[in-house]
Amino acid sequence: MNNLIDLSRHIPTPDAMTTVAYTPLILPVDGRQPIELRITAPALDENLPIVLFSHGGGPSNYIPSKDGYAHLAQFWAERGFAVIQPTHASSRVGGLPSDAPGAPFFWRERVAEMKAILDRLDEIQAQAPSLAGRLDHTRIAAAGHSFGGYTVGLLLGASLQREDFADPRLSAGIMMTAPGRGGTDLTPESAKRFPFFDVDFSDLTTRTLVVRGEEDDPHFTPRGPDWFADAFYDSPGAEALLTMRGVGHGLGGIAGLDARETETEAPDTLEATKRLTLAWLRTVLGVETRAWQVAGDALAGSASALAHIVSNNVGEAE
Repeated sequence: MNNLIDLSRHIPTPDAMTTVAYTPLILPVDGRQPIELRITAPALDENLPIVLFSHGGGPSNYIPSKDGYAHLAQFWAERGFAVIQPTHASSRVGGLPSDAPGAPFFWRERVAEMKAILDRLDEIQAQAPSLAGRLDHTRIAAAGHSFGGYTVGLLLGASLQREDFADPRLSAGIMMTAPGRGGTDLTPESAKRFPFFDVDFSDLTTRTLVVRGEEDDPHFTPRGPDWFADAFYDSPGAEALLTMRGVGHGLGGIAGLDARETETEAPDTLEATKRLTLAWLRTVLGVETRAWQVAGDALAGSASALAHIVSNNVGEAE
């Protein structure tokens, strides 16, 4: 029951199930502090597909950690997914020291942390007894927001100076308001500060949904909201571009319901963001083949004011 939503009700979504959450789970790492993470999953059901979620940065102290984006992870978990959220090395609350190599962005460490989770899924399950034997290691997607979207892009196949970071264990991904092209597309100051944004999306062949906010105005580049669509236009694996109307970088509030990251609190658009990304996950991970198409059909009708989809393989829906 949510009295704050209206048009998003027209985008179908499964009923919520009871979930369980384990936190903190600890993964020891040689030569550094452990990785802390949270896993949220249905209390019942078997053969659960897995979503690895990479948090962004942002001004809040705790949102950039395993404890941020809680309601987004909860929404996905209530509808059939095991969602794993690490606290990345770049986190203020639980990350590496500010004088450690790679600071302050730790972009390589973020990728390594996601791969460590994939390497050690059995170890994670051992710390979450009710999930033992219930996770499907053959159906794994990665999703991330903002700098988390950048991290996920590398894992899905984007390269940096011809260096490959792709992980074949991922069969799909979602890049939410992820940075676009670097180099000359950035302001001179940003190009100097963020040389690692100069990625090549042409090698990204994993099935990917790119999500942006219609009113997102990045300060890294003069190009405006179109910058966040670069991965869609440059990547052979990006199958759809989802533009959420009337919102900016926070997509209506995915990082936290009332967080500073939520520059526009838009409950209906937020709900649509959750429902549409869920539909994508359900389709690409083989839960419900037509879920994404059905959600797109809703946008062509009653929910058209909330979002717009452009697809590389089935035309476009508004």
